[in-house]
Amino acid sequence: MPPEPHRPSPELLTVGALGLAVVAVSSSAPLIAFAAAPALAVAFWRNLISVAVLSPFALTRRRAEFRSLANGAGRRNGLFCVLSGVALAAHFATWMPSAKLTSVAAATALVATQPVWQGLIARAQGRRLPLGVWAGIGVAVVGAVLATGADFAVSGSAFAGDLLAVAGGMFGAVYTALGERARATVSTATYTTICYGVCALILLVVCLVGRVPLDGFDSGTWLAVLALVGGAQLLGHSMFSYALRRISATTVSVLILLEAPGAALIGWAWLGQLPDPVTLPGLALLLAGVALVVLTSARPARRTPQVSTAMPADVAPVPD
Repeated sequence: MPPEPHRPSPELLTVGALGLAVVAVSSSAPLIAFAAAPALAVAFWRNLISVAVLSPFALTRRRAEFRSLANGAGRRNGLFCVLSGVALAAHFATWMPSAKLTSVAAATALVATQPVWQGLIARAQGRRLPLGVWAGIGVAVVGAVLATGADFAVSGSAFAGDLLAVAGGMFGAVYTALGERARATVSTATYTTICYGVCALILLVVCLVGRVPLDGFDSGTWLAVLALVGGAQLLGHSMFSYALRRISATTVSVLILLEAPGAALIGWAWLGQLPDPVTLPGLALLLAGVALVVLTSARPARRTPQVSTAMPADVAPVPD
């Protein structure tokens, strides 16, 4: 009898998924800045096309799971999937326009305040935060003030982009926290299909109400949208969602920090965007503060189970 083929361990698959996700999301801000289309329209199309790609598999292989989310104990988990989609729509509606108003480096670094907001969410859930977390929050806030203040001196639109990027980090933290709870029992395919579908629907309404054009773009813009779908969305957000079954939202938020230098390098090499030297000290302080938040909060997280991932006794996890 031939030996059974070696299967990678779940831990190895998670590490691989995270590495792929970081590389993929690093392309997001440069592609958004390159696309000659309104940021909200790009956000709508990247989510709609992602749902079109995912739904045939999800509806075929996970039909029973979809039904369970509409009945009994499963409704609560279905609600987490829907609310996660709402938070993702708010994240896209704030952060994606910021990448067009300010530099790629500034937008990506400021949205990386997500771990700070993740820590505050944990505090609101009743968890005590170490002093190192509060120190990191203070450093990050000072860095954000310095960076956004420098951009305010450059132009009002750059300053507005900075504020939108910070708001994007806040909504990104809510999206990740809700996703962590949903992924405790819901498969990646089902979760992402519902989440992206709700997000696309909300963004469509926003675009129609705001009379944002959804077509008439050049071929380069459509190629950028498709690259966002295949990269930042399916290989980025979806792989982070996959990893949330085995690692905490805080750890995911820390890894998202690696997007900042990656996006800055791509923005420099591809778009010729160099960060304004005046903003660099603020951006460095911002990243240092966020790193301090994550590293400090990760120590007790290894000893104490995450409250938000606690699984109801009558609900079993669904295999990915």
